[in-house]
Amino acid sequence: MARDRLLGWLRQHQPVRPLWLCRACAAAWPCPAARLSLRIEYADNRVGLAMYLCGLMHDAITDRTRVQPTPSDDPQEIFTRFIAWTRSGCTH
Repeated sequence: MARDRLLGWLRQHQPVRPLWLCRACAAAWPCPAARLSLRIEYADNRVGLAMYLCGLMHDAITDRTRVQPTPSDDPQEIFTRFIAWTRSGCTH
């Protein structure tokens, strides 16, 4: 029962587009709670998680470009935010 409540709380941490902020905590998405939720969901498929997040990173870049025609986002920061933390042992 407690596990179900925790998973329900974690699943509330969804992105608000086109800003890509967390709906629940307003942090840059994927926020720590979203990352934990995704790690649980993709526990046996780390490659699938990275591929899923690559698609979302592409969407986020497209949204940012549309919202802010001259984006100031650093490509390394975007990669770290969406993909780098999915690697084994990575704590970003």
